[in-house]
Amino acid sequence: MNALDWLIVLGLNGAIIVYGLRRARGTSTSGEWFLGARALPWWAVGLSLFATSMDNSEFVSATGTIASEGLHFLSAHTFGGLFGATLATFVIVPAIYRAGLYTNSEYLEHRFGPGTRVLGALIQIQYRTSVLGLMIWSVYLTLVGVGDLRPGLAWALIILLVVLSGLYTALGGLRAVVATDVLQSVLVIAGGLAVCAAVWHAVGGWDVMMAELEALGTAAEGLAPGLQAADLAHVSSFRGRDGQTSPFVIFFAWILISAGWWTVSHTSTQRMMGARSLWDMKMAGVVGAGVSIVIFVFTDMLGLFGRARFPDFAQPDAMYPHLISTYLGVGAKGLVVAGVVSAAVSTFDSMGSSMSAVFTRDIYARFVARDREDAHYVRVGRIATVAILVLGFAYLPFIVRAPTMLAAFRSVTSVFVTPLLFVYLIGAVTRANRRVGMAGLVSGGLYGVIGLVDREVADVSWLPGWLTGQWEAFLWAIVFTAAGCAVAAIHPRWRRLSAATATADSGGWLAKSSEELGPIRAHPFDGRVPLLASPALYTGVLAAISAWLVFGLFW
Repeated sequence: MNALDWLIVLGLNGAIIVYGLRRARGTSTSGEWFLGARALPWWAVGLSLFATSMDNSEFVSATGTIASEGLHFLSAHTFGGLFGATLATFVIVPAIYRAGLYTNSEYLEHRFGPGTRVLGALIQIQYRTSVLGLMIWSVYLTLVGVGDLRPGLAWALIILLVVLSGLYTALGGLRAVVATDVLQSVLVIAGGLAVCAAVWHAVGGWDVMMAELEALGTAAEGLAPGLQAADLAHVSSFRGRDGQTSPFVIFFAWILISAGWWTVSHTSTQRMMGARSLWDMKMAGVVGAGVSIVIFVFTDMLGLFGRARFPDFAQPDAMYPHLISTYLGVGAKGLVVAGVVSAAVSTFDSMGSSMSAVFTRDIYARFVARDREDAHYVRVGRIATVAILVLGFAYLPFIVRAPTMLAAFRSVTSVFVTPLLFVYLIGAVTRANRRVGMAGLVSGGLYGVIGLVDREVADVSWLPGWLTGQWEAFLWAIVFTAAGCAVAAIHPRWRRLSAATATADSGGWLAKSSEELGPIRAHPFDGRVPLLASPALYTGVLAAISAWLVFGLFW
């Protein structure tokens, strides 16, 4: 990269950061800082959801994974994202929204008691900071591989990005984060499409790429067991690293992984809960999932084109930076790297805002300092923002030693995130008693820990692969969590317990801050919602497109 490229990178992202600092002014109350005063329009929330989901690790990890394992990742980017968005905005988050709560962990106490709330909050912090580690590593790979920066300078720039994004997030909260996410989403889209167009043109299109893959056979470097290079273009070809896993198991695992991001992660639910009405929330889910499908379909192709042109490339996670460095010229390279950096910053601010809210409300205000002034908790949230961002660096050693970044993420997600997803669903759609939540988390989490130890620490000879395998673990996590919930639901001493309770500490700051949010609006229209404005209509269209892509075009 030359001086012009760096001017584009620093100029565009610097302008967005300055804008974020300006939007941060005037934020003073907890309702404004944590939830944007619940006044955010659907298009802003939707683009913010996209910007947060489309972080730079998605570009890097998807390209590397598809180059070695194939298009099975497309299941997450189509059906997975759409299912997660629909489950969150139509079922789970509206229940939290109507209860006047600030975090999804707060809802766990509302339904299942304080112990479940604390465990849910800790799971979220671990889950999202591990993703933050993935994103930090992918930024490093891009700055070194494309920007030709020395490692020390690359780390210095990453730390500077963390500090600046943490600054405007700490000052402005969700309102500043969503405002910058809208601009960052535009830059991410432009950069992603630019690299796709450049690589497509350089390779010569789809037919040329497929011919090159077919000519490679099994000669390409790092292909998953049993695959030929041409198989990478099919969702159903990948059968796991052991070559024995059903493609349908992998498909459903991706559904659960994506649904976990949309529902368990307060990074996404915080944005939905800041929407100005329930209709805005649902339309935001449609926008976030719809834009993601379009952009991800194009960027997922990069793994195929990269493998066709560089069959002996041995570092999957370095493939995306290598494509940028090889095929983009002056100016275009700067635009793409600007998009990568912008995606990183959007994730930094999102993680800082959401996880600091979880820590402040679900741990600090609930159990440490129960009834202070509103300004005190806003200040604690700002300090927690910085601490959360720093914590992401702790996961780098685990990420670096994994075969790919995505493999590291998959291995830890099934442990607690999938059980927590099921518990949220049970809470929203049933009247199950208050013991059910903790019973489900304990049974599902215990299975998850045993499976993680068997996969990553020490091979336990008496545990079969079909029970603890990386992909099978997601389905078994649901089974074990459901079993724990069922036992608690039918327990003779527990089944008569109240299914829900009032918000804890009803006379303290937690309850007072909920009153600040104001009345709940169903939609912004006079009368009924027009048919062409129906979120369900567009959800159905996206479902049909996803089915065509996964089971028709690429299966």
